[in-house]
Amino acid sequence: MNKVINLLRLMRPRQWVKNCFVFTGILFANAWHDLQALKHVLLAAIAFSLVSSGVYIVNDLLDRPQDVNHPHKKHRPLAARTVTSGLAASLMVFLWTVGLTLGYLVSMRVLLILSAYVFINLGYSLGLKHVVLLDVFLLASGFMLRILAGTTGVGIAPSPWLLLCGLMVALFLGFAKRRAELYASAEGSTGDRKVLASYQPVLLDKLIVITSTCVILTYSLYTLSEKTIKVHQTESLIYTVPFVMYAIFRYIYSLHNQTMGSDPALEIFRDYHILAAIVGWLLLTLWLIT
Repeated sequence: MNKVINLLRLMRPRQWVKNCFVFTGILFANAWHDLQALKHVLLAAIAFSLVSSGVYIVNDLLDRPQDVNHPHKKHRPLAARTVTSGLAASLMVFLWTVGLTLGYLVSMRVLLILSAYVFINLGYSLGLKHVVLLDVFLLASGFMLRILAGTTGVGIAPSPWLLLCGLMVALFLGFAKRRAELYASAEGSTGDRKVLASYQPVLLDKLIVITSTCVILTYSLYTLSEKTIKVHQTESLIYTVPFVMYAIFRYIYSLHNQTMGSDPALEIFRDYHILAAIVGWLLLTLWLIT
């Protein structure tokens, strides 16, 4: 039983929340009534969950020597030696095989997107994570590929403004992650990440301001675009913008008060203000477009 639990921990299922980005297209294309499209999006999300878990295993295999000396990561199954390297590698192959097969069953595009995700993350784990700025863009690419899997991968044409907004959100979260890590590093509560030496607080703060501003602008322009109004038959989506603004401002506030951890995609669910803003945005959006 303990071995099963450790294998599940190795897969990091809590990270699967990031695959909510796969559902962006079906929500904003007003296509959730299409059962076939919904089925394909669900399969794409499951495929991404399995493939991303395989990527996390590769990362843990490569980083085990450093994780052993890390105050938090030393408790990971591989670093703690509760799972052997051979068993971890076998699980990785199994996850990738099943995930890529599911992607192929959805469409060849989804398979190619999943393959690109694996390729990019292998490059990231093998050294590109030490290249300043490129590291964050590579992290952001994972979110963008999820959006593409749930749009072009299942035959849904994505809105250019929505894609740009998704990119800005991903970059915002990436730079916020580095800022949180910099705070933690200054307090000596985390192991050193080499690339952090190339980041200065003032630089990250400026990049966070730029990307957060772009999120608000691109989302606002999406709600006002003629194509969006035509698809949803409403001009009122602009009224959802304050929820987006509040969530972003609250996130930045929490980040600088150091109540946000180094995994922003998960930490946002621990702040009730941000959660309330997300729920409010979702409910109002659904009400306006249904």
